[in-house]
Amino acid sequence: QVQLVESGGGLVQPGGSLRLSCAASGFTFEYYAMGWFRQAPGKEREGVSCISHSNDSTYYPDDVKGRFTISRDNAKSTVYLQMSSLKPEDTAVYYCAAGPPACPLVPTAAWYDYWGKGTLVTVSS
Repeated sequence: QVQLVESGGGLVQPGGSLRLSCAASGFTFEYYAMGWFRQAPGKEREGVSCISHSNDSTYYPDDVKGRFTISRDNAKSTVYLQMSSLKPEDTAVYYCAAGPPACPLVPTAAWYDYWGKGTLVTVSS
């Protein structure tokens, strides 16, 4: 049974940092690219990062580039999202996802095969 379990969400002040984790099981983790998405109330789910199966390429949209860093530990079947310089507009439920080995040019939600249930990140003073 495939499982992706996110953790690490919470309340953080603007300018602060947070690290999300996603533990995977039930599939061969090292064969899959991993991504993080977020969805704010009333908005569509948007991709915020992707890392290839072999850890040799990453993707970030412009609004998080330089602030968010995705990484993975294939030995632990875990992917991380380090977020810094957080802004109120980063408030959302963050989801991890698993997809084909290489990140596409612009990863979309439809490209991914497996999804976690999400963890809430709230950026507020």
